[in-house]
Amino acid sequence: MKRLVILSLALSLVACGENGTKAENTEQETDNEIVEQNAPVTIPEEEVTTAEYDYEVVVPDLQIAWGMAFLPDGSILITEKNGDLIHFSNGQKQQVEGAPEVYNRGQGGFLDVAIGPNYESEGWIYFTYSSEEGEGEGGNTALMRAKLENNQLTNKEVLYKATPNTTRGQHFGSRIEFDGQGHLFFSIGDRGDRDVNPQDLTRDGGKVYRLNLDGSIPQDNPFVDEPEAVDAVYSYGHRNPQGMIYNNETGEIWVHEHGPQGGDEINVVKKGANYGWPLVSYGINYDGTKFTDETSGPDFEDPLYYWVPSIAPSGFVHVTSDKYPDLKGDLLVGSLKFQYVEHLSLDGKEITAREKILEQIGRVRDIVQAPNGDIYVSVEGKGIVRIIPKQA
Repeated sequence: MKRLVILSLALSLVACGENGTKAENTEQETDNEIVEQNAPVTIPEEEVTTAEYDYEVVVPDLQIAWGMAFLPDGSILITEKNGDLIHFSNGQKQQVEGAPEVYNRGQGGFLDVAIGPNYESEGWIYFTYSSEEGEGEGGNTALMRAKLENNQLTNKEVLYKATPNTTRGQHFGSRIEFDGQGHLFFSIGDRGDRDVNPQDLTRDGGKVYRLNLDGSIPQDNPFVDEPEAVDAVYSYGHRNPQGMIYNNETGEIWVHEHGPQGGDEINVVKKGANYGWPLVSYGINYDGTKFTDETSGPDFEDPLYYWVPSIAPSGFVHVTSDKYPDLKGDLLVGSLKFQYVEHLSLDGKEITAREKILEQIGRVRDIVQAPNGDIYVSVEGKGIVRIIPKQA
């Protein structure tokens, strides 16, 4: 963990735009010192370049396709925020029966979908969604697994349901990822209660969670022996992670998460680590006031990268495909606010350059690299498109 770094930044920022207008605008979020060599970095807007890529629409006429995942036969499972689960196969869309009932409010709804690592032998598919189950009005994020049989979900099991329910419409998260060692990671945002949930280990919200594939708690989770702590928690102090990858090169889970007005972050998830929200941040309140003067501290993990102004990130890919040599080894992040895909050049754990591709395509909600190496992008109001590799 790095020591306190106070940067004097003149912030003329725009709102995150996570939900199309001023994101979460119901929240009232109340010469430089020597910087260590490994301090977090940001690349200013004026240094962002643009690259031309073509695309083709593969699945048309979707509203908010929040998540997508490829089955072994090449077909796609797609979650629509309104609660629909779509199976796209052989050029046709079919609605899957038996999808979970979702609490479709604000940023909540049907969220991510992921194919289990042992799918071909066990058949499990995992979903996150906002759910009204449990006590109290409103909803909170849930994790379910199920099987797909004859275009219907069967064997449904709710593996996790966050509490408490709340009618707030902000910050449900949620992405799902696997680490190749029998663990499932998923994220839940702070649910719009920034001053309570993220720093309190006895409460859900503002956390990254780790479970075994059957939903049981790994006994080496960091807080299993801490009284009253939520034992599924793996890291805390997060705001609203809507991108998650397993970086095969480093063997780590990485997330990106929405900041407030400014201060979106990429974080390397570490066991038991505190990422500081809202005690440290590179962002400010939506009314232009500050809620903290600190950007770093000895008790917090610094971001690997941060954006000022916010791009409102959603969807995250570490490109390993040979079909895109200019992108291979790098990161792709969707921008809801600025409506493009951001290509981040990666050297180890350092972001060295930013580039816009598919500029003005629309609000990018998810990005997935298919098993055959093609890269697909979910665009709100348009559908799912495939990025066409550049011709040599």
